[in-house]
Amino acid sequence: MSIESRLGEEQYCYLTTIGRVSGQPREIEIWFGARGDTIYMLSGGGMNAHWVMNILKNPHVSVRIDEETFSGTARLVEIGTPEESDARTLLATKYQGWHEGLPRSGWANTALPVAVELAPAGE
Repeated sequence: MSIESRLGEEQYCYLTTIGRVSGQPREIEIWFGARGDTIYMLSGGGMNAHWVMNILKNPHVSVRIDEETFSGTARLVEIGTPEESDARTLLATKYQGWHEGLPRSGWANTALPVAVELAPAGE
């Protein structure tokens, strides 16, 4: 079963990056949406968010959802792609009750989309 089907309804995930200066683990609680075994997050701070800067230096992350922890590889979602639109819609729907016919919020339209490809448990 995919992350989406098992854990996609959870409200938060806990993303651990490696600090780009300190080299120490840094954990944040963040909203997420899941498609298959990929999770998407939106950075309201854009490229200036510390967790995004950490990912750019080292894309290897861990993600805890509920009681399960996964290793993963993070990446910025390419702007102007169908994946970008899907990620924005996924999070706006889950957290802001967006549906067809409504405008998406400023956050959903402008925050920086980040994807994490999660490795199956046990890898």
